[in-house]
Amino acid sequence: MRAEKLALTKEYAARLNASPFFIVVNYQGLKVGPTTELRKRLGKAGAEVHVVKNSIFRLAAKESGVADLTGVMAGQLAVITGQRDVSAAAKVVKTFSAEFDKLKTQFGYLNNQRLSPSDLIALADLPPLEVLRAKLLGLLNTPASRLVAMINTPGSQLAQVIKAHAEKAE
Repeated sequence: MRAEKLALTKEYAARLNASPFFIVVNYQGLKVGPTTELRKRLGKAGAEVHVVKNSIFRLAAKESGVADLTGVMAGQLAVITGQRDVSAAAKVVKTFSAEFDKLKTQFGYLNNQRLSPSDLIALADLPPLEVLRAKLLGLLNTPASRLVAMINTPGSQLAQVIKAHAEKAE
């Protein structure tokens, strides 16, 4: 393998190792303007898109420990990676695909688990990570609030009985 290809393979492997996910999209027919818009939207979501040569990416994925991608890498493909939330990147891809019919989701990987296009759509439909965290905290906080209310109820009822008895004695 030539030195340039070896360097690209190592670069892509490092990018895959640094990212908990990647999404492979077919961008055939997408013009420069929409591609630039996709890059901007993904940047806001904490992700980035890179056009890769299929054979080099296949080698980089194999080097990164991803299952063999022989046979699934065909056409003009780009790879989306990121450091943050996979659902935010999937949401950008989903909305962008709806606006520009040229972008087609092929597959993805999240923590070395293969994701189909329908799995990626399901991830895109999830609420943002902050909302999910808030809901989880609410669920964890609810039993504690109920416990405090149950502990306070007998004491407050006893205080009301004593107060009523004191008012009656006056």
